[in-house]
Amino acid sequence: MKKLMSIVALLVVAGAAQAQVGTAAKEAGQATSETAKQGAENAKASVSGQPEKTVHKVKARVHKAKAKHAAKESKEAAKEAVK
Repeated sequence: MKKLMSIVALLVVAGAAQAQVGTAAKEAGQATSETAKQGAENAKASVSGQPEKTVHKVKARVHKAKAKHAAKESKEAAKEAVK
């Protein structure tokens, strides 16, 4: 019985650690994606006329903010996985 309880506890801890690593990887991927979108919007802004240029610059700032947030979440999830 004691052996079974220790195995169950080990599986619970391993599952929680894997969930944290999965979250860290997902957030890191999302940060990379948002950074790429930011670059695309900046490129569009550089070749656009004035009304569209402003819209593309604003979209780029939004993508930058999303990327920053996702990177922060990824770092926090990675720290939790290491604990």
